[in-house]
Amino acid sequence: MLRFTEIKLPLDHPESAIKAAILGRLGIPAEDLIRHVVFKRGVDARKKRDIRFTYTLDVEVRDEAAILERFKNDPHVKPAPDTSYHFVAQAPQNLASRPVVIGMGPAGLFAGLILAQMGFRPLILERGKAVRERTKDTWGLWRQGVLDPESNVQFGEGGAGTFSDGKLYSQIKDPRHLSRKVLEEFVKAGAPEEILYESHPHIGTFRLVGMVEKMRETIQALGGEIRFGSRVDDIEIENGKICGVVLGSGERIATHHLVIAIGHSARDTFEMLHRRGVYIEAKPFSIGLRIEHPQSLIDRARYGDSAGNPLLGAADYKLVHHASNGRSVYSFCMCPGGTVVAATSEAGRVVTNGMSQYSRNERNANSGIVVGITPEHDYPNGPLAGIEFQRRWESRAFELGGENYCAPGQLVGDFLAGKPSTKFGEVQPSYTPGVHLTDLSTALPDYAIAAIREALPAFAKQIKGFDLADAVLTGVETRTSSPVRIKRRDDDLQSVNTQGLYPSGEGAGYAGGILSAAVDGIKVAETVALRIVTGLRG
Repeated sequence: MLRFTEIKLPLDHPESAIKAAILGRLGIPAEDLIRHVVFKRGVDARKKRDIRFTYTLDVEVRDEAAILERFKNDPHVKPAPDTSYHFVAQAPQNLASRPVVIGMGPAGLFAGLILAQMGFRPLILERGKAVRERTKDTWGLWRQGVLDPESNVQFGEGGAGTFSDGKLYSQIKDPRHLSRKVLEEFVKAGAPEEILYESHPHIGTFRLVGMVEKMRETIQALGGEIRFGSRVDDIEIENGKICGVVLGSGERIATHHLVIAIGHSARDTFEMLHRRGVYIEAKPFSIGLRIEHPQSLIDRARYGDSAGNPLLGAADYKLVHHASNGRSVYSFCMCPGGTVVAATSEAGRVVTNGMSQYSRNERNANSGIVVGITPEHDYPNGPLAGIEFQRRWESRAFELGGENYCAPGQLVGDFLAGKPSTKFGEVQPSYTPGVHLTDLSTALPDYAIAAIREALPAFAKQIKGFDLADAVLTGVETRTSSPVRIKRRDDDLQSVNTQGLYPSGEGAGYAGGILSAAVDGIKVAETVALRIVTGLRG
């Protein structure tokens, strides 16, 4: 197969145009083209009056060697790489101790799946509930203001990514094409096949629910075991090596290989690990507010006269501004045609996040507008100081919102003018239980407020209307990534000071989003498998 890149065609091109482009570019007759497959498709919207699809194609021809020789100096015609997944090990017949995985977000789900596919019969412990029960509990907060601290946007089967836009792309280096394995497993579980080739694929919450259930069934069919409502309250360490975990029920489970994929909000687990002497360090993350605009405004700004074209769907954006006070402000987890959701996992606190369905057809676009912060400058008081920093501002948001899980909000025009908002305008916020209009100037540290106030007009130079006076800001966004890193060794992915403990995913500080967390779960599963097969304990 040949990998053929940078083929650009009009939005409304017929299917036959792809074949014609291949034949014309390679200069071969139709009979020499055996087949072609779309490997990647993106949108080039740099020229709003000439928006095009950009294709990467895998092409099979009759005389591949001759074409490669003829195009040897062309960077857009190369041999197609092998993107198939190859298992690194198979479980021995006399498996003495099966691995244990804590957490069933993307990292834990894929660690468990890969271990199960290799025959290691993993035990997965999830503190929350199965995904459909969890969805009911989550709606309990959104519709009735009732929080279940163990079953919410952060905790439960599928992890925090279940209630998001379901984005399936990242910036990770992926020489082994592990992300392709992730996407293929998602398709097997019911995701649309287009996620295999769209440059910015997404799934949406409702589809993720069914997919997670099917992946759980696959793990169980392969001999894996999954326990919900099984919070790990302690770990047992002997001579610097993991030997077991203790559940909230008091049950002890022995293991020498423990994958910890707990997500970025398992604060009590971070505290427990720190007490047990597992090396943890504070890491940078970001804080900010959610902003909502009419989706039509974003579509027009990005696509011009092509706005609303069903082939393009709802437009997104990615923005960065370096403020004069030295802070970086950027858009985070942009959700086209989505909603702002209540994402707290602790009583008496308000946290926002964004979510979209697969259709992305809600009236508003939303995104986090967040400011980078660091432990050196902003929370220097130890490994867990970032957690306390988050709690402080989440509690303040709860107060500003009226202490009933409503979120504090402010219109952009009033925010820029430094005056409280009293009524909504063109944009009606989507956050439930509701938005209480106020003054957000005390919802975040002064430096963050100043940086966001400077960034919004700067962003309007890239997205016309971004500083729309009636656009709505909602506070606060604090769970952008984990505030800690459970540091691990580069060679075998174990904790730097606790053998047999394998930190994984976003909560451990080694991923950011569904795809990168899932890939990290695969890497950790492979390492665990190899160490079990070779008889190494830690």
